[in-house]
Amino acid sequence: MQNKHQVHNLIILDESGSMSSIKSSIINGFNELVQSLKGIEAQFPEQEHLISMVSFNDLNNKILHFVDRVNEMDAINDSTYNPNSMTPLFDAMGFSISKLKKYLEGKDNYSVLVTVLTDGEENSSKEYSGLAIKNLVDELKQQNWTFTYIGTGHDVEGMASKMNIQNTMTFDKNDSDIKRMFIKDSKSRVRYSEDIKNSKSSNDNFYSTIEKSKSVT
Repeated sequence: MQNKHQVHNLIILDESGSMSSIKSSIINGFNELVQSLKGIEAQFPEQEHLISMVSFNDLNNKILHFVDRVNEMDAINDSTYNPNSMTPLFDAMGFSISKLKKYLEGKDNYSVLVTVLTDGEENSSKEYSGLAIKNLVDELKQQNWTFTYIGTGHDVEGMASKMNIQNTMTFDKNDSDIKRMFIKDSKSRVRYSEDIKNSKSSNDNFYSTIEKSKSVT
């Protein structure tokens, strides 16, 4: 099994107070995403998919999963995801990315897909600046890391561009649009695994090819 290509799915999830209104939709969406990743791993048996998931607010960074195999994962629920307080986005990204980066030191034959999901801009980081995150993203994009930024309620593309993240998706705060967002993200992950299998890069066009699709199943 060591010869399998490892795909690390790092999910950085906003748990600030403003996410309370869509809490149940986010929980359902992420649990469906886990099921989707199990299907992707079955579809690409040469790959091993692992999840690291950190939720954040200015109270703490909560490690819900760290390099866990998708087929061993538990669902998140009301007790593990409780939106509260403010949005230290840069600190959460710096903490999560650096932790996985350190874990992967000395390893090879892997890809990393980082997904940030937030409904608001940075407002309370103390350890990392936007420039520090941009520099980290720039460094890791040269090392088989792909970054995506999903958001609502703020200038999503503008915020992402400050960190040199081109893969963005916006959604509205209602059940149907959140479901659409997670479906599109899952379909993009299938394409991402296809690109890995075919030795292609989807670094800066993670969502663009899916956008052209006429049907969502």
